[in-house]
Amino acid sequence: MTKAHYIKLILILGSLTALGPFSIDMYLPGFAQIATDLNTTVASVAMTLSSYFIGISAGQLLYGPLLDRYGRKKPLFIGMLVYIAASLGCVFVRDIDTFIGLRFIQAVGSCAATVASVSMVRDLFPVKDIPKVFSLLMLVVGLSPMLAPTVGGYVTDWYGWHMVFVILMFIGIIIMLAAQFGLPNSYEPDTSISLKPKPILKNFANVLKEPQFYTYAFTGAIAFSGLFTYVAASPIIFMDIYKVDPKMYGWIFAFMSLSFILSSQLNSILLKWYRSEQLIYGALLTQSIIAVVFLVLAINNMLGLYETIGMLFLFLACLGISNPNTAGLTLAPFSNNAGSASALMGAIQLGLGALASFAVGVFVTASIYPMVVIMATSTIVALIVLLIGKRNIIIKH
Repeated sequence: MTKAHYIKLILILGSLTALGPFSIDMYLPGFAQIATDLNTTVASVAMTLSSYFIGISAGQLLYGPLLDRYGRKKPLFIGMLVYIAASLGCVFVRDIDTFIGLRFIQAVGSCAATVASVSMVRDLFPVKDIPKVFSLLMLVVGLSPMLAPTVGGYVTDWYGWHMVFVILMFIGIIIMLAAQFGLPNSYEPDTSISLKPKPILKNFANVLKEPQFYTYAFTGAIAFSGLFTYVAASPIIFMDIYKVDPKMYGWIFAFMSLSFILSSQLNSILLKWYRSEQLIYGALLTQSIIAVVFLVLAINNMLGLYETIGMLFLFLACLGISNPNTAGLTLAPFSNNAGSASALMGAIQLGLGALASFAVGVFVTASIYPMVVIMATSTIVALIVLLIGKRNIIIKH
């Protein structure tokens, strides 16, 4: 594989992976404007985030078997068409319930891109290179929360929030065309894979029985729910509690994303000296300590705007190291049914993300304290799951 071809693959796969985060982050600065336009509350608008997470979680399970049965490109193309149509629908919504429903459909479409990109990483690269490839994808993905809310803040300010969904629709069209014409057929369709519910469930059950899968999938997903908690709570924390304007919120969000980007690139370097298992343990232990300190500061009312930004920056940096490694180790045992494995991994991660964002919508209203409690709890539970699950794993190096 030439360097130019390698870079092209990373850019297209990264764009597919980034579509979901972009669709989540770009409309966040418009929450107050959307609430006013649709005669509802910011907390109700936050439910469109929960419905997106539910859609992207459920959709993962739908696309996993389809990608193994029909190859990668056909289900990806159909999913992208669904995403484009739903994005267009969001431009014309007049009430919050329709908006919540369309965001669910948009998510079901976008997760074709997520599952296909993860499956294709497993198809196209050797197992030992997968954590490094995921770190490079994190660089592309990390640019989305830097760019999306900042661009979204200005677009919302100048043209209104509807224009955000027009832009998302065009991004969907560009990514769909890039994937169709720029990616190889990385996997031959497997006609032996049944699409009846019983064999699909049996296939998922077989994946779930693998100790390496369930240990690292759940460790990664529970830890990563801290990021979903932050994303869902951030409009309320920064714009409602700390009273920053939408444009400043976009810049704060972009700054936070730097921690995720820089640490995921640091992970690529650390992999030269340390194994993925060591990096996951170190990152989670550090994250637990940061979360406990964060909680103590919150309980004692010692958090202003800058202290909150600093603690969140450190917390998110740990995820940039643990996430590529948990993803790589989760998928490593699977070659034949990587589509189902990546779908199940994504469904677990985003299902827990939906729960976290729902908890934010219910509890985070006038205080930062509930957000910090959720983040600290998820981190410590992830560390416990890792320590218990590791006893059952035999990893071949």
